[in-house]
Parts: sequence; C-alpha cells; structure tokens
Amino acid sequence: MKKIIAFGASSSKQSINKQLATYTANQFQNTSVEILDLNDYEMPIFSVDKEKENGIHPLAQDFYAKLGSADLIIISFAEHNGNYSTAFKNILDWTSRINAKTFQEKPMLLLATSPGARGGSSVLDIATKRFPFQGGIVKGSFSLPSFYENFDVVNGIIHPEYKNQLLEIVNSTEF
Repeated sequence: MKKIIAFGASSSKQSINKQLATYTANQFQNTSVEILDLNDYEMPIFSVDKEKENGIHPLAQDFYAKLGSADLIIISFAEHNGNYSTAFKNILDWTSRINAKTFQEKPMLLLATSPGARGGSSVLDIATKRFPFQGGIVKGSFSLPSFYENFDVVNGIIHPEYKNQLLEIVNSTEF
C-alpha cells in the first residue's frame, strides 16, 4: 500500500490548510495517510551558529525521515504576507541542511487556501517554482479561494467547480 504524508504548512491549531491537506489525502484510494502537525516539529529559529554549536536539530531529522517514508507528499500552504508561514520556513531551513534535495525526489501535490479570494495563490506560486530545486516532483497544484464559503468540515469542498478541479488532479496523479 502506498503512503501519503500530508500537512498544512501552518502552526495554527485550527489550520484551514491542514483541513484541506487532510481532505485531499483522503481522496486517494488504497493508500495509507499520515497527517503531520507542524507543532510537533517546533525548533529554535535556524541559524548556522546554532547548527555549528548543536548540530542538526533532531526534530529536523525526524521531519526529513517522515518525508522520506512517503510515496506522495501533500502540502497545503498558509500564506503569511505573501510567503510561507514562519513555522514552515523554519522547518524547511533546518531540514534543508540535511539534504538540499529536502523532498528526496518524491512526487508532491501543492495546495493553498485562505479566507480571501486569492486562496493563497502567491505562496503556492513560490512553492511550485522553488520545490523542484529542492527535490520535489510537483505533480499538481490547487488553490481553494474563500475557504469558509467553499469548504465544509463534514463534506469537504462544497463548490462543485473547485471540487471537480481537485478531483481531476487527484485522479491524474500517479505515484
């Protein structure tokens, strides 16, 4: 059975991006799904001085191993001032010190959502352009605008057009 690792790239306990990542991962058939919580990987702010003094943080090593165990990685990005959340960026910085190809040539689906009409499209654009340089094989990307109008906790994506767009990506993703 193929394994999916999914997470929202946010430290919010009520992360709408974690909800979207979880929903998306569960659209795949005959897979096992593990949902990560970035709060389980909270580390000091990365610096080369801290790395020199203490080595690579053990939580970064754990996160890297989790990515390595996946057959598919699904990330849904929170957008903070047009970019990654600080929590995600810090984990990425620490983990990239283990291997610049952080995503270990794994297939990925990259998602984003926000309460606004742009649905985190700025951060999604940054990630889809950057992650191939970091060993991610981006199989597809999807932005869900206006999360609270288009997503229901029980039913997932409730807007038919957006639901169909995501399902097309899911159904065409080979891994």
